Amino acid sequence: MKEEVFYGKGMERVKEEDEVLYQAIVALNEAVWNGKALDYKTQKLIAIGIAASNADSRATERQIMSAKKELGVTRDEVIDVLKVVLLTSGMQPFNKALQIANKVFEK
Repeated sequence: MKEEVFYGKGMERVKEEDEVLYQAIVALNEAVWNGKALDYKTQKLIAIGIAASNADSRATERQIMSAKKELGVTRDEVIDVLKVVLLTSGMQPFNKALQIANKVFEK
């Protein structure tokens, strides 16, 4: 279910130039998204909340888009996460993420 997609700029170059490092990153990705105690969907919703709390527009949009595509996450589920962002991180990150969520779910 998890796609081997890394959004960091430069990861394609790492893959080309340092296969050992790239495979270590792939292994770390698999270790993190293993769903032992929390299912993958819950982990993905947490990732959305963290990206939104950091006011990282690019990461927030990509997390929401992949959650929608891979897991069928709904706008209501994302809004519930963003309510926690509002409580813990404030109005600015909440508003920024809300605009992104609205854009993603209009598509």
